[in-house]
Amino acid sequence: MIGLAPALCSVTFRQLPPGEIVALAWQAGLAAIEWGGDVHVPAGDVAMARHVRRITEEAGLLPASYGSYLYPPDHGLEDFRRVLDTCHALGSSNVRIWPGRRNRPSATYDAAERSEAAGLIRAMGELAGGAGISVSLEYHPNSLTDETGSAASLMDEIAHDNVHLYWQPRPGLPLDEAREEIARIGTRVSHVHVFAWDGARRRYALADHATWWSTVFAALPESRFEGVRYAMLEFVRDDAPEAFLADAATLRHLLDRRAPASA
Repeated sequence: MIGLAPALCSVTFRQLPPGEIVALAWQAGLAAIEWGGDVHVPAGDVAMARHVRRITEEAGLLPASYGSYLYPPDHGLEDFRRVLDTCHALGSSNVRIWPGRRNRPSATYDAAERSEAAGLIRAMGELAGGAGISVSLEYHPNSLTDETGSAASLMDEIAHDNVHLYWQPRPGLPLDEAREEIARIGTRVSHVHVFAWDGARRRYALADHATWWSTVFAALPESRFEGVRYAMLEFVRDDAPEAFLADAATLRHLLDRRAPASA
């Protein structure tokens, strides 16, 4: 069995300052935080990135990833260099980017547009590799990873060892379909975003979906990603700290059944 370490996405608590998020993650017994670039660590704000790194590490946590809001080809290499500088100051070894133009479904792209996006992401992967930082693509509706076939073909076209995929379920995704997705792309997955939503985007306690997630974690194969892999809690009922603490306890219980992550 592979190991996943428990973590938190800071976007779960956009309304809270970084210090309170660090305190919650520490209280929950998590290993790391993915810091978002939309509110907590804006791209280009190196001083804030260094501050957040310091308070994260002082709490015994890792700033595992930088969740940027970069959308190639809406954004180019100069934008990515600024993101990389921020990621480096934050001390994160992974940066998350969004594949394709903002809020555009994969079915609307022609071959030339897909090739443009793939080529730019490949260049970003190369640039990040030189800085010792991996690149992971958000796996999300209204992007080039909004369905498994598009995600797989995009990765084939990018064809770079330093570019990986995140995975998360579309809200309400049936378990059989989740397992099919993981079987197809799981060897390319770095990290997983974890939440419990139904098809109407109603939020539930993670414990209510524990069997679903336990099956998914068990089905996740070994990956070519060489770093520690994280299962990152993202969004909880009512954006409530109490709901997060309960979900974190559930996540830790689920992951305790797996082999520990290796450094």
